Amino acid sequence: MSVNWLDEVKWDENGLVPAIAQDASSGQVLMVAWMDRAALAETEKTDRAVYWSRSRSRIWRKGEESGHIQGVKEMRLDCDGDVVLLKVEQAGGIACHTGRAHCFYRKLDAGKWVSTEPILRDPGQIYGES
Repeated sequence: MSVNWLDEVKWDENGLVPAIAQDASSGQVLMVAWMDRAALAETEKTDRAVYWSRSRSRIWRKGEESGHIQGVKEMRLDCDGDVVLLKVEQAGGIACHTGRAHCFYRKLDAGKWVSTEPILRDPGQIYGES
């Protein structure tokens, strides 16, 4: 009997695992999100990043509102089995809900978090907020 690849993931007490989205070409870390078993299985099946939204308590298909989908080129599991790495192609060049290329746009400088990355598109235009 073979082991299901999903059974090799060490899910936390809520049935989730952190997932790092990394640009497949540049290596830039774009974002970190969470996946449940269904999200990881759908990601593998569709080659499109699917996450678990803790704030909405539901499956979240990256780009379902913004159009900024992540095409998955490769999936990896870390040595402890408790973190997933997705190497992705980011549609539209925007991964962050703030309209930036990635979520890690703040740098600690002299004891303060300083924004170092430009907003590429206003979030109000992306999500239709007023």
